Amino acid sequence: MVAYDVSHRSSLLDISIRAWAPVFPRLKAGTPEFVYDSFYPDGWEARQRADLAEVLDGEPENVDVAVLDGTPVGWACTRLHPEDFMGEIYVLAVDPAHQRIGIARMLMEHAYARAQAAGARMMMVETGDDPGHEPARGLYESDGFVRWPVARYFKDLRGLPPDS
Repeated sequence: MVAYDVSHRSSLLDISIRAWAPVFPRLKAGTPEFVYDSFYPDGWEARQRADLAEVLDGEPENVDVAVLDGTPVGWACTRLHPEDFMGEIYVLAVDPAHQRIGIARMLMEHAYARAQAAGARMMMVETGDDPGHEPARGLYESDGFVRWPVARYFKDLRGLPPDS
């Protein structure tokens, strides 16, 4: 495990795209079309790259990188919420070629230690309830996370009169 360095940026973005490539087709299939199209008007990959680049550029101090043989193979961004005595695994991505060998758990354990050192009493991670995120939910639940359901609703405003 190493601290993030800007020299990792391109590799981490590429890892993230490879990691989420199998997720997004299943996400799209399980999401209302107007919602998916609103979130990803230029495609999921463009949105993910932009969002994750913002994380890497905006909070490099919160990013840890898993390295094997000198090559980045995964990363995590841990955010702290001291007002709630909580840490948050905000991003977790592992290269598909290195999944299911403990790298995600190692990154999560590092996030736990980071949060505990800051006084956190609990950890949060958020993921989708769609079919594409099923493996992520399985990982979190197998590591002791307890699910707290949240209802998020969307309404398609296209076709409604502007003053309704």
